[in-house]
Amino acid sequence: MTMFARTLLAATLLSAAPAVALAAPDGQQRPVERVEVAFVLDTTGSMADLIDGAKKKIWSIADEIRRTRPDADIRFALVGYRDRGDVYVTDVTALTGDLHGLYGRLVGYEADGGGDWPEAVNEALATAVNRLEWTDGGATRRMVFLVGDAPPHMDYIQDVAFTDTLKIAERRGIVVNAVQAGAAEDTEVAWRAIAALGKGDYVAIPQSGNVRVIETPYDQQIRELQLQLNLTVVPYGDRDQRGAVEDKLRLKAQAAPAAASDMASYEIRPTAPAARSVVTGGGDLVADVQSGEADLATVDRDALPEEVRDLAPAELEAAVKAKIAERERIQGEVADLVAKRDAFLSEAAAKAGPAEGDSFDGAIRQTIARQML
Repeated sequence: MTMFARTLLAATLLSAAPAVALAAPDGQQRPVERVEVAFVLDTTGSMADLIDGAKKKIWSIADEIRRTRPDADIRFALVGYRDRGDVYVTDVTALTGDLHGLYGRLVGYEADGGGDWPEAVNEALATAVNRLEWTDGGATRRMVFLVGDAPPHMDYIQDVAFTDTLKIAERRGIVVNAVQAGAAEDTEVAWRAIAALGKGDYVAIPQSGNVRVIETPYDQQIRELQLQLNLTVVPYGDRDQRGAVEDKLRLKAQAAPAAASDMASYEIRPTAPAARSVVTGGGDLVADVQSGEADLATVDRDALPEEVRDLAPAELEAAVKAKIAERERIQGEVADLVAKRDAFLSEAAAKAGPAEGDSFDGAIRQTIARQML
């Protein structure tokens, strides 16, 4: 370890206050109405395998939060980062409850760039803490996961050092975790410092991300039911909004069986049937009628797809009611299969032992489980 690295780590650990206890004194869960999670992800060339794993496991990670807080309002953000001189320094997807939309952005990421070793980590963290519209208040849990393999540039002019950004994060109640891909010593020093100042966890995982996809006997059935659920969606809104819904449905249909099962788990966990989404981000007439957000008597006919636009009012109402009934029937079947799949995965995890923490998704799920107490 270099003298600079030793000095940085020592100074950081001495200045970092003890981590705030996350559990309530009586052992009860603190009330949480909203959970906000930002992934700050190095998208340079060396991260190709891990990014591919993130695409496969984002729904599994989201489902861990749903499992812990099934009725919380959950929002995610994505900050992809590279370095100055690349196609972009940071690429931001704002905090949103539209996980299908965020998944589409993540699927579009291709690892590239990053000529020298350090990356724009400082700018990425500053972007996540200062530019994202975090919700204030004690009923919101706010978490950042920095995921990368290279240390920050500390030599850039007009840059905000992570030490300053993390002071702001602490004031705003944002916990910053650092997940290191690979075993570079200078990255470890920086990541440990970031986690200490961010009041979060430091986790080291293999460069590849070590993502493991466990197939279950229920995945294919769940995937087939997911495709049936897609048919209960009636896109509505302007042309762009209807197109966005159709794009999300196409992505869902293309998902591998295990990923489709993770999607289904996330979507089915809310206790209220009307809160169980088929596609997130709005634009589904059936969901909005079911939740009371849309009234068929006043809906703009021009906002409807052609196949239902010219139906008489009674016919439109009957068609939507039929889709609601079909959706609830299929979701009941999905819920039963998800419960069986959960039991299968729990048994598989018990047999595998503690190695899950060495994977990208396992490390993040375990961190979320601890910090959601």
